[in-house]
Amino acid sequence: MECKVRWFDGMSFVAETGSGHLVAMDGAPEAGGRNLGPRPMEMLLVGAGGCTSFDVVMILKRGRQEITDCVVEIEAERAATDPKVFTKIHMHFVVTGRNLKPEAVERAIKLSAEKYCSATIMLGKTAEVTHDWEVVEG
Repeated sequence: MECKVRWFDGMSFVAETGSGHLVAMDGAPEAGGRNLGPRPMEMLLVGAGGCTSFDVVMILKRGRQEITDCVVEIEAERAATDPKVFTKIHMHFVVTGRNLKPEAVERAIKLSAEKYCSATIMLGKTAEVTHDWEVVEG
């Protein structure tokens, strides 16, 4: 896996992933940025959310659950001093489907958190990562 991050202007950067995709990042205005894209630390949360959501959907589909939507809402706290690593991350899953078994949803989230999601497991080395979930019929 590889990527290239290039300084664009001010505190803006453009990343090109090894798979050929572009992502813009920028700093907050108080840090000299122009708010043209997400902050790099936000990108870490986005990656963790995408990684774990991918796992949960895949596990539920393989378990023949009729999943129609999966949203993970993430809240994080950072250390007050440098390096301002994440210290707490909470993930709230809202999983929608028809006749979803709550125990299947719980199992999928647990498997992602403990076995499959590389991003979340890596962030768990500095942060306390917690999860909760709800099932919505639909």
